[in-house]
Amino acid sequence: MQPTATVLVYSDDSNTREQVRLATGRRPAPDAPVVEFVECATPAAVVRELEKGGVDVCVLDGEAVPMGGMGVCRQIKDEIFRCPPVLLLIGRPQDAWLATWSRADAAVTLPVEPVEFASALAALLRQKRLQSA
Repeated sequence: MQPTATVLVYSDDSNTREQVRLATGRRPAPDAPVVEFVECATPAAVVRELEKGGVDVCVLDGEAVPMGGMGVCRQIKDEIFRCPPVLLLIGRPQDAWLATWSRADAAVTLPVEPVEFASALAALLRQKRLQSA
């Protein structure tokens, strides 16, 4: 049985969630585990899923409405014990400083560029695996 990783994807836009799934494929890199997705369209759903546990990485849409991924990231970093690493989707490269403010572990720009996204996600999954070992 292959190891799996659970990736939570937050966006109010189903097209953005689809871009994340397509860019990831079954796994973001040959040395990364097979990915299972949990999709959330509201900040409350994100918190509920994280409180259940079992999420390895969060992908948050910084352009989501009514609460962007940056605000959600900052909230979960404050409120969730052992919060998983966060990959933030930002609208412009100039927003990278806001990603730092939100305490995201990594950031990539929208629209999702598959190679860049998969590389960033794989790095966070590797980091999570090392922390768990």
